[in-house]
Amino acid sequence: MNIYRETPNAKFYKLGIVILFLVIVMLFAIFGLGNIEKTTFLAFVAVVGGYMAMNIGANDVANNVGPAVGSKALTLTGAVIIAIIFEASGALIAGGDVISTIKKGIIDPKLIIDTSIFIWVMFSALLGGAIWLNLATALGAPVSTTHSIVGGIMGAAIASSGWELVNWGMMTKIAASWVISPVLGGLIAALFLYIIQDRIFHKDETLEAAKKIVPILIAIMSCAFVTYLALKGLKKLIKLDITTSVFIGIIAGVITYVIVKPLIKKASQSLSNEKDDINTLFTLPLIFAAALLCFAHGANDVANAIGPVAAIYEALQTGLITKKATIPLWIMVVGAIGIAVGLATYGPKLIKTVGSEITDLDQGRAWSIAMSSAIVVIIASWLGLPVSSTHIAIGGVFGVGYLRYYLYQLHANEIEGVKAHHVKSIRKKLVKWDNKLTELETEVEKNQLLDKIKLKKQELETMETGGNVDFTKKEKKKMAKITQRQYVRKGMLAKIITAWLVTVPMSALIGGILYYIFVDLLKLQI
Repeated sequence: MNIYRETPNAKFYKLGIVILFLVIVMLFAIFGLGNIEKTTFLAFVAVVGGYMAMNIGANDVANNVGPAVGSKALTLTGAVIIAIIFEASGALIAGGDVISTIKKGIIDPKLIIDTSIFIWVMFSALLGGAIWLNLATALGAPVSTTHSIVGGIMGAAIASSGWELVNWGMMTKIAASWVISPVLGGLIAALFLYIIQDRIFHKDETLEAAKKIVPILIAIMSCAFVTYLALKGLKKLIKLDITTSVFIGIIAGVITYVIVKPLIKKASQSLSNEKDDINTLFTLPLIFAAALLCFAHGANDVANAIGPVAAIYEALQTGLITKKATIPLWIMVVGAIGIAVGLATYGPKLIKTVGSEITDLDQGRAWSIAMSSAIVVIIASWLGLPVSSTHIAIGGVFGVGYLRYYLYQLHANEIEGVKAHHVKSIRKKLVKWDNKLTELETEVEKNQLLDKIKLKKQELETMETGGNVDFTKKEKKKMAKITQRQYVRKGMLAKIITAWLVTVPMSALIGGILYYIFVDLLKLQI
C-alpha cells in the first residue's frame, strides 16, 4: 500500500521551505536578539538547533501517527495537521522553562573546566546528532532522537577530554533500553490485540461482544493516557509521583467508561457483525491517542533540539557551565516550529514506513500499538528504566505483526487437525461397515450399505486429495517464509534493528569528528 507519493516538484518545494525556515532563524538570531555577545556564532547555533528540530519532526513523530495512518483512521494530511498542532503545543505549553543541558547525564559538566570546550562539545553534539537523524530518515529507518543526541555528546566529549568524561554506567542503561523498549512494546501491543481478537472477533456475535468490551478498552486507554500525560507530558508544568498519576488515571478511566458505554451502544446500532464495521469503533480513540502521544512527545523530545542550544546560549551569556539552563522563549519557538516544518516536509516518508511497510494495520491493531506506547512508559517510570518511545512504538508494530502470524498458523493448524480427525473417523467407519457386510443376509441390505460405503469412500478421497498437492520439505519451508512476509516484513526488521544499534556509535563518531574539525583542525575561536 503506497500512502505516500512524491513528485519531482515536491522535492524542490520541500527543500525551499526548509532553507527558508533556517534563513529566518538565522536572521532573527542576528537582528532580533539585540546586543548579545557572539551574535554571529549564536546565529549558527540557532540554525543547527532548527535543523535538529526538523530532523526530529521528520523522523520521530512518525511513531505517534504512523499506525493511525496505516490503519486509515487518519489520512496522511490529517495526521500531519494533528501532529503539527499537538507537537508544537506540547513543546510550547509543557516543554518547560528550564532544561537539562546534558541529556540523560551522559557526561558530568563539572569535569569540563573550560567554557569554550563545553560550547564546542554541545555544538558538535547537536550537529552530529542532526546529521545522523537526517541520514536515518533518508534511509527510511525510524531511530531514537534521544540516543542520537546522547551519542553526539558522548563522541564530542571523548574527542575533547578523553574517555573518562563519559558516564559509562548510564551508557550501559541506555544500551539495555535497546532491548527493553521494543520487547516490552511488542509484548504489550500483542497482548491488547490478542484480547481484541479473543474477546470480540472470535465470538459468534461479534457486535454484541464489542458493545461490552470496547467501552472497557477505551476506559483502560483513558486511564493509561492520563497517567502517561501526568508523568511525561506535563512533568515540566507540575511534578506528580507515579502513585498520584495512576490514581488520577483511574478516576479518568471510570469517568470515561460511564460516558463512552452509551455512545458505543448508540454507534453500534448502524453496524454489522463484520470486522471492518466493528473496527470503526476504535477510530476516534485512536485519533485521540495519536494526538496525546504527539503532545507528550513535543513536551519531551523538543529538548533534544533546544537543550544544547539553551546550554550554549547560557554559557555565552554567563560564562558558566551548568547542568540546568533557562530556555528563552525564542529558542523554544525555534524548536517547536522546526519540528512542525520537518514533519510537514520530510515526515511522510517515515509515517509510511511505520504505518504500512512493517505489517498491515487496521484500527484495532493500531490502537493496540498506541496503548503499548503509553503503558510501557508508565511501567518504565515505575521501575526507573530508561526506555525509548521510538523503540516502544516500533516494537509494538512488530509485536502486532508477529501475533497476526502466530494466530494465522494456529488457525491453519486447527483446520488441519479437524481435517485429520475427520479422515480418521471415516476410515474407522469404513472398516466397521466392511465387517458388517458379511453379517447382512439380504441383497437389498448389502446393496444399501455398499452405496453408503461408496459415498464415504468418495468423501474420504476428496478429504485426502481434494486439490491438495504434495510439496517437498524445501518447497513447504519457502511457502512458509512467503506467508510470514505477508504478516511481518523481516527485511524492515533487520534494517531498523541495525539502525538502532549504530545510532549511538554513529552519532558519537560524527560528533567526535566535528569537534576535531572545529577545534583541533580549524582551531575556531568563539
